[in-house]
Amino acid sequence: MSMLISIKPEEYDFFVRINEEKDIVIARQMVKDIAKKLGFSLADITKISTVVSELARNIYRYVGEGFIYIRERKEGKDVYIELVAYDRGPGIEDIDLAITGGFTTTKGSLGLGLSGVRRLMDEFSIKSEVGKGTLVIVAKRRRSF
Repeated sequence: MSMLISIKPEEYDFFVRINEEKDIVIARQMVKDIAKKLGFSLADITKISTVVSELARNIYRYVGEGFIYIRERKEGKDVYIELVAYDRGPGIEDIDLAITGGFTTTKGSLGLGLSGVRRLMDEFSIKSEVGKGTLVIVAKRRRSF
């Protein structure tokens, strides 16, 4: 692993290697099942699965291979689902631009990408180094109703 990554893969409960289009569907279904078991609302399960789908699609579309890591995280009484998207691709030159709403490098895209990911989750961080890869860490807190 490069110096870029600041997570320990062994600390995650599940991972999906993304290198085929079907892996996007697998990651989406896996995170839906985990969020459901953790007691997330249907609305939040939809948000979380949309986010993992977007992150996995970015890996597949722009890099060709990477990983989605998934884990439950507890902080006191709060339960989170944490997702990490990691690749060793070309990196993102201008992160501020990439997380701007409406920004896209794909013709015909809505540009919901990383700005949408950030909007749908409670926590969002991104690190990217040109020529080394990208690491996106997001988390959603389970809400009590």
